[in-house]
Amino acid sequence: MPDRIVRGSIASHLSIGEVLALLLEEFPDITISKIRFLESQGLIDPERTPSGYRKFYDADVELLRCILREQRENYLPLRVIKDRLDSGEIDPTNETPRPRGIRNLPDDDAPRAATDTRSRRADPPAGEATLFTDTSLTDEPLDDAPATLSETDPEPRPPAPSLLPGVVLSRAELCSMASLSDDELAGLESYGVLGPVAGSGGMYGEDELEIAATAQRFLQIGFDARHLRGWKVATDREAGLFEQMIQPLVRQRNPHAREQARAQLMEMEQLGGQLRNALMRATMRQYHRD
Repeated sequence: MPDRIVRGSIASHLSIGEVLALLLEEFPDITISKIRFLESQGLIDPERTPSGYRKFYDADVELLRCILREQRENYLPLRVIKDRLDSGEIDPTNETPRPRGIRNLPDDDAPRAATDTRSRRADPPAGEATLFTDTSLTDEPLDDAPATLSETDPEPRPPAPSLLPGVVLSRAELCSMASLSDDELAGLESYGVLGPVAGSGGMYGEDELEIAATAQRFLQIGFDARHLRGWKVATDREAGLFEQMIQPLVRQRNPHAREQARAQLMEMEQLGGQLRNALMRATMRQYHRD
């Protein structure tokens, strides 16, 4: 964290619930879980009481405001925000000019496409919204207590963009609807995460839009396109197994057998998703309980 941020300029500290109350008006989607997540990523470092509860001073609150504004207004990933805070390029005290963000263009240069929702977004990057769950506003003994499923409710995730049946998108339209830059899309394509529909003349369909929008959320969190390659490799392997299972039905070349193959494929896809989710929960159980 920047060394110039000095705590203690207000007489008493604030609890995490009080900080949340201060921020909610400007950032309606902020939660206690998100504040904790920002701390886990090293962007904030509040002091602790002898009992382990967080103590927030005015400098900590201003730092939080700065981080949330950079996400909302400039669409900067957390790792970029942290690097710029550490280097002094972003100054939460507003004592030095802040450089332009990735998409913080002057008004006369800013795109005005009606389909570009980025200029109208007032929420944190959607990729992070899936990580956070809200907790009780009572903080002092419950601040660091492990949350149970009955105590938390998943935050609503913004709906993924969708297309009408048969509609395809150009490269520029896909980037606009998925909030990706052309370079980000090129990076995803270079690692095989997605690409145009075969035989479409470089156009993208509904599945490609969903992949792009989901990948954008990962990029907002701080992943690189190369990290998403693992999902593609695993999916190709899974698809190969599914294909082997339905081939005997496909080879029969009759409508009933093909319908059976389609039904079996849909069941396997559903089972595969359930198994992946259960395996991930089991593997990451210690972090869910922390």
